[in-house]
Amino acid sequence: MEDKKIICRDCSNEFVFTTGEQEFYKEKGFDNEPVRCIDCRRAKKEQNNRR
Repeated sequence: MEDKKIICRDCSNEFVFTTGEQEFYKEKGFDNEPVRCIDCRRAKKEQNNRR
C-alpha cells in the first residue's frame, strides 16, 4: 500500500490519502476513498451540525 494523491471534489486542491488513513478506512469497513480534503471535510461536517 502506498500514499495516494486525490483531487478534492469541493476545492479541487490535491491532497494525500496516506497509507495510515487507508488502513484506518479498511479497519472501519469503509469501501470508498475520501473525495474531499481534510479542510473541506471539516467545513462540510460543521455545515451539517448547524442544521
